[in-house]
Amino acid sequence: MGEVAVASPDAQQAEGDDRAGDLVARLPGMPSQVSRARGLVTAALGREHPLYDDVVLLTSELATNAILHTRSGSGGSFTVSVASSDTSVRVLVTDGGSDRAPCVCRTSMQSTHGRGLPLIEALSDRWGFTREAGATTVWFELEQERVPTGVAV
Repeated sequence: MGEVAVASPDAQQAEGDDRAGDLVARLPGMPSQVSRARGLVTAALGREHPLYDDVVLLTSELATNAILHTRSGSGGSFTVSVASSDTSVRVLVTDGGSDRAPCVCRTSMQSTHGRGLPLIEALSDRWGFTREAGATTVWFELEQERVPTGVAV
C-alpha cells in the first residue's frame, strides 16, 4: 500500500477503468467545510459502500490540510472531487497552494499534528500530488477487493 506518485491521478489510471462520474464541490477554506467535504463522499458513495469509512477519513485529512497548510485557509477556497468505479474510489483535493510541497514528514509521538499524509500513504493504494499555477492537488485512490463468486466470506 501507499504507492506515491508526484503526478496527476490520470497518469495512474488503469486502462479500461470506467469512472461512474465525478462529484465536485468548491468549498470556502474554513474548518466548518471539512464536514461538507465528508458529505460529498456520502453523496458520491453512500454509507454502505465498502470503502466508505476509509474514504471519509482520508478526505477529512486532505480537506483539513488544505485549510491549515495552504492559502485556502486564509480566505481562499478548495475543491474536492470524488470519482468511483466498480473497482476503486479516487478523491482529489485542490487547494490554494503554499510555499512548500506536501511532505510525508514523520512526527514525534507527542505531536498533535503531522499525521495526515502518513495516514494517506498507509491506507491508500496510490496517492500523489501535482503543483501548478499556484495550486496544489493531492489525490488518493483506494481499490475495492473483489471476492470471487461462490467464495464464502
